Amino acid sequence: MIMKKLMLGNAAVARGAYEAGVRVVSSYPGTPSTEITEEIAKYDEIYCEWAPNEKVALEVAIGASFAGARAMSCMKHVGLNVAADPLYTASYTGVGGGLVVCVADDQGMHSSQNEQDSRLVAISSKIPMLEPADSEECKIFTQKAFELSEKYDTPILIRLSTRISHSQSLVQEGERENVELKDYVKDTAKYVMMPAMAMKRHHYVERRLDDMRKLAEDCEFNVVEKKDSKIGVISAGIAYQYAKEVFPDASFLKLGMINPLPTQLILDFAKSVEKVYVIEELEPVIENHCKVLGIDVIGKDILSNIGEFSVAQIREAVFGEKADTIKIEEPMPNRPPVMCAGCPHRGTFYVLKKLGLRVSGDIGCYTLGALAPLSSMDMCVCMGASIGMAHGMEKARGSEFARKTVAVIGDSTFIHSGITGLVDIVYNKGTSTVIILDNSITGMTGHQHNPATGFTIKGEPTKGVDLVKLCSAIGIDRVTVIDPFNIKKFEQVLREETEVDEPSVIIAQRPCALLKDVKHGKPLEINENCKVCKACMKIGCPAISVIDGKVEIDKSLCVGCALCVRVCRFNAIGAGGAKDD
Repeated sequence: MIMKKLMLGNAAVARGAYEAGVRVVSSYPGTPSTEITEEIAKYDEIYCEWAPNEKVALEVAIGASFAGARAMSCMKHVGLNVAADPLYTASYTGVGGGLVVCVADDQGMHSSQNEQDSRLVAISSKIPMLEPADSEECKIFTQKAFELSEKYDTPILIRLSTRISHSQSLVQEGERENVELKDYVKDTAKYVMMPAMAMKRHHYVERRLDDMRKLAEDCEFNVVEKKDSKIGVISAGIAYQYAKEVFPDASFLKLGMINPLPTQLILDFAKSVEKVYVIEELEPVIENHCKVLGIDVIGKDILSNIGEFSVAQIREAVFGEKADTIKIEEPMPNRPPVMCAGCPHRGTFYVLKKLGLRVSGDIGCYTLGALAPLSSMDMCVCMGASIGMAHGMEKARGSEFARKTVAVIGDSTFIHSGITGLVDIVYNKGTSTVIILDNSITGMTGHQHNPATGFTIKGEPTKGVDLVKLCSAIGIDRVTVIDPFNIKKFEQVLREETEVDEPSVIIAQRPCALLKDVKHGKPLEINENCKVCKACMKIGCPAISVIDGKVEIDKSLCVGCALCVRVCRFNAIGAGGAKDD
């Protein structure tokens, strides 16, 4: 009996890569794509790694492809921006072994700083893109993508979304294909993108797109589901799943290849129905294509290009039917995201707020330092930007302004794209103070190792980057390592470093409270010395609250980190850690 297995979309992509005979996978973690590479790491037949950033990851995969191996790189939508430099030129070079790039978009910005549509990157880079609509398709499309890559000499993009990546459906597992390494042949005209070669390869890219447009007309990825001819719906990916519930009796053109889009297939489908809806999240990519073809469609005129859809939202937009809901009259408390109890970053942001410093922030768990009550981050744009932005502020407003400004960046993010910003400060005679929050792990995406932790994706020991030596080698003469929970000493160091007329780095070193090898103290408690001054509330610990006018510590949440002990002036918090000397 054929058995199917329930899988996350991300796990199904990993399975598809395994069955396709992939040999090399290099990625950088980023929600909602992270689990693809974590699942691939479980297959011993595949070499798998976390790279320092997405650009390096894709370059590793490109190199493996040129060497004749099937290779893959996985990232989230903003990671594709980082990888754009090699991606656009790999479109020109083509491949050796099959090359697939998986990108997971985050409609709704559940864990991202923007909401971009990677289909536009596929169009502008002239790279074919597939979009699966469930876990089974995630596996199948991944396998087929490698075949297309080799047949048409092109990288292939697979676009996922948060809901496809993190939803489960049934998948039929198969056997791994034994794909031999292709012969490596030196081919300067194909692989060396000097202008003279690149000009010729551009002509090849355009011919390849023409061939793939023909493929899109009758390929297995684009399917017509014929039912009632009154309404026809064109859709893809997770939007297709929502639309199927809204239009159970409609005819559908389900698109699996979304770049290039078919022409005649869409025209024929539109002629077969009375009214055409295009249901797609974010940008009107399919809709605009239809309009260019002269098809009158209903799409973004009633549906938003902001956020992710739901069945209820589409139904209301199309039919004016509001979903039945129950209104709760009781006021509901706000539940903003918060740093974990015992989070090592809490001490840093407590001191930063106390000193009233401007904070140029970065991407990580510590971005939550922007929220009350810590409220000590002024800006956050993208991975690694904190350092460059702090330097730019100094150059715009002078060294006195810089003395009240610091950059804050995590250890993994510093490795990802912060190093070059620090080089820029030294090279261009800046005086900024940079705080590297070293929590010994890549925390935000679920505890992945990085080059600073000393372990590979498989947990194997390796050489870890020495952040002190790295900063010194760049030219930073003032590098201080300190525990941010030693708040008196940390405040002293921060005051000193922001006053000097040269760049400095403070490495706030304390492991993530959720790491398995971190030993916690006993839960703390409030004693009779409490004056309800609420100084302990200023650290924003989720274990501390005020109930009926009294400060209380929830023992089910408290990890005994004792930061609250250090901020209390009345010895009102029970044992669990000593105060600073």
